[in-house]
Amino acid sequence: MYVVCINICIFAVMLRAFKYRILPTDEQKMLLDKHFGCVRFLYNLALETKSAAYLGNKISLSYNELSAQLTDLKKECEWLREVNSQCLQMALRNLDNSFQNFFKGRASFPNFKKKTAKQSFQLPQNVLVDFKSGCIFLPKFKEPIKAVLHRKFDGDIKTVTISKTPTGKYFVSVLVDNHKELPKPIKSNNAVGIDLGIKTIAVCSDGTEYANPKHLQKAMVKLKWMQRQLSKKQKGSTRRKAWKFRIAKQHEKISNQRKDFLHKATNEITNRFDLVILEDLNIKGMVKNHKLAGAISDCGWNMFETMLKYKSEWKGKRVEYIGRFEPSSKICSCCGAMNNELTLDVIEWICDNCNTTHNRDRNAANNILSFGLRNTGVERTLEYAEQPSLDGALKRKKRLSSVI
Repeated sequence: MYVVCINICIFAVMLRAFKYRILPTDEQKMLLDKHFGCVRFLYNLALETKSAAYLGNKISLSYNELSAQLTDLKKECEWLREVNSQCLQMALRNLDNSFQNFFKGRASFPNFKKKTAKQSFQLPQNVLVDFKSGCIFLPKFKEPIKAVLHRKFDGDIKTVTISKTPTGKYFVSVLVDNHKELPKPIKSNNAVGIDLGIKTIAVCSDGTEYANPKHLQKAMVKLKWMQRQLSKKQKGSTRRKAWKFRIAKQHEKISNQRKDFLHKATNEITNRFDLVILEDLNIKGMVKNHKLAGAISDCGWNMFETMLKYKSEWKGKRVEYIGRFEPSSKICSCCGAMNNELTLDVIEWICDNCNTTHNRDRNAANNILSFGLRNTGVERTLEYAEQPSLDGALKRKKRLSSVI
């Protein structure tokens, strides 16, 4: 069982989400599927309406305008009355937020929802979680839904999201306001620089390495065989549906393995250090390289950074970034000399100035730590590497080269 926790900071108030597995009966599954279908239908219809209005008349329909049309739509499609009205309104609100994120450059253009993909709907109120009986009460449901409530929470329920995976599992995610303020960031020299990579997902400046488990690569042989078996089945047949279910189950296993590894790694890092310094990588641009896209996606760098951020906020820690164009790999972390001849295929190199043998990733992590501490104004007082002035080392290097 995996617990997903989300952190949202609004006026320094901590909101956390608790995810549970629910076990609905066959009758409840039918009603849940009706909610998923109605929400998907309304979302796709509203997306088509907004797109046509903008392309035809250059008019941007707001949430209020679409919500006002929902009453007339229910008269034409009476089956929309069988589900909770608030989940339909939340679908329109989520679509409006997607368009706002698109126009602000934070996300891509919204896509139509598919029946075969993950399904979900949201309920903003009138939801009760009973830990004693192990049930969740939802509006429009006559009987409570059994749930695996393995983790208790205290606070007010804000939003509840019901989801269904492609493998047929049902989950509920409860967003809770626990009325606690986020702790103030700790000001400490206990810092670490982290260099992200493919062979090792994260290399810390103190020498700790987190090797890449390569979950997708290990399962690729089996996945390719399963895809070949699927291609041989007739479209619409029962056997084709069975093989699609098996493939979805395999992908879900890989995703759970990746999340489990990243949760353990980020939890260990945030427990040990008060300041984490990362490199501002252009991950979206890097995955456009078809030779590295699969390996980078399997690492889950973006998920790794997201987990580090919200776990650091919960614990009063900090996450800082350095510029993506900083020469962290080419600078000697001991003397500050620049190695412009360093290429990507070189794992270890020797500094010409101080004759120090460097591991590429470890040296980059040390430099990321130095650059981050310099930007935050904190002096480096770590024992494993001394850091002279970079400007002085570069000037000395230029002076020696001019004399020679």
